[in-house]
Amino acid sequence: MVTDGEVMDDWLNRVWQEVAERPSGPLAMRFYLQPTMAAILAVRDGLKDARAGKPPYFWELFSNPGYRRELMQDGWKSIRKVFILAAILDIVYQLIVLRGIRPLETLLVASMLAIFPYLLLRGPINRIARNVRKHRDTKTERHRRRA
Repeated sequence: MVTDGEVMDDWLNRVWQEVAERPSGPLAMRFYLQPTMAAILAVRDGLKDARAGKPPYFWELFSNPGYRRELMQDGWKSIRKVFILAAILDIVYQLIVLRGIRPLETLLVASMLAIFPYLLLRGPINRIARNVRKHRDTKTERHRRRA
């Protein structure tokens, strides 16, 4: 008799095997282009956050529940096209290679290619930009005092 745990293990093993095979199959270039696009958007938004004096995105998302919805909408607005493109290309891949559509795998792959790079980079870019600006402003102020 097969238990629920065994079925889940088999499913998870199949999912991870199929996801791991994607970068070497058709449409492999998307594994480089889509995270790069997400990173570019994260840099743009992180710099915009720094100029506006906003706290790091990912930290603010979890530590400030009052603004969570607004922050998620702002992030989704930036990353949605990359996410949708990642999902569409994964569905095309699945139809070509797997001869079917696996929606959970599509969400997993699209999230890995679009959302995770964006979330991982936007906040640190904000912090770096704020620190650079603070250092530059301090240096400029010291220079003015000498003159």
